[in-house]
Amino acid sequence: MTGPQPHIFNYFDIERVISGTPFEQASADEAKRLGARHVYVVVGGTLSRETDTVDRLKTALGDRLAGVCNRMGSHSPIDQVVEAANDARANEADLILSVGGGSVTDGSKLIVLCLANDVSDTDTLKRYTATGDLEPKAPTVRQIAVPTTLSGGEFNITAGGTDPVRHLKQIYRHPLHVPRSVILDPALTVHTPEWLWLSTGIRAVDHVTEDLCSINAVPYVDGTAAHALRLLRDGLHRSKEDPTDLEARQNCLTGTWLSMIGSMAGVKRGASHGIGHQLGSTAGVPHGHTSCILLPHVLTYNKPVNAAQQETVSIALDRPGVDASKAIGDLISNLGLPRRLRDVGVERSQFQEIAENAMHDHLIPSNPRKINGPDDVLEILEMAW
Repeated sequence: MTGPQPHIFNYFDIERVISGTPFEQASADEAKRLGARHVYVVVGGTLSRETDTVDRLKTALGDRLAGVCNRMGSHSPIDQVVEAANDARANEADLILSVGGGSVTDGSKLIVLCLANDVSDTDTLKRYTATGDLEPKAPTVRQIAVPTTLSGGEFNITAGGTDPVRHLKQIYRHPLHVPRSVILDPALTVHTPEWLWLSTGIRAVDHVTEDLCSINAVPYVDGTAAHALRLLRDGLHRSKEDPTDLEARQNCLTGTWLSMIGSMAGVKRGASHGIGHQLGSTAGVPHGHTSCILLPHVLTYNKPVNAAQQETVSIALDRPGVDASKAIGDLISNLGLPRRLRDVGVERSQFQEIAENAMHDHLIPSNPRKINGPDDVLEILEMAW
């Protein structure tokens, strides 16, 4: 009889997840609790331009507000990260408050890294990647995150930053890159464009699907992942039908929170994430759309080696007996999201660069069905064309 496999669950250093309080009041309360005197705000461009988000924060934070950055592009370009970090340093920031989507969240994590390691240029920042030659110091200036999309990066110790010259997205990692507090305010997410809200919801679906199908799946995570799928399935449909349904939006935010438990457990994800990272940085495809396009085809590619695990995905989506690739694909189609690379402007001429860059991603080696080289990635890309 075989016994249980050794496993360690690492709780990330997130002190609080707050819901039920307007984001500006919760942000001010947390800044006060943490003793912050100079709060540097990184806010999404759309929120800054088209809503009263910044004004509400200015009123709530008062003289604690040290500065605002509203320029953080998709996939967190590291030149913009360094520019914001230098501004935060000049304003003596002692707390970073991110309000926005995944690129704002990840960019803020990298600002935290820059402040801890006195990084003021992109060449130095690149040396702190997960495969770089410098080991990052523990941050002393930390972050509070207010997410407005469903990518879930606020619950992870990693951050993605894109080299704008090489068009290569690389991973940065430190245990204290997670925010000290995460504030979930469904009312703020009403401003999120529908395509972005729904597609990042599929990103969260991608998290839990690859967790359930992982080469080192964990029973505890299987439970949280299955419930996350149920919450996301319900919440995404309802919030599409009625964008003002705050209960549905809260379900989506909670499902996203649960979707990140696998990261704490060290569950290894696979090619949907691994290729998706480079599809984003190389071809400019948004985070959520990479999952919409890749996940069903990666499931098809992997089915010969993990069909039983894939059935748990179908059951959680209330589609028992249906291939997980079809169940996921139908969910994506019913939300009106893109299913093909050609639908988001990717050209076949880009496939080789995407495939070669993907082989540098840390998640490709953990795909359930072994990916031996760029040709195997090309096979998946052709399936998704």
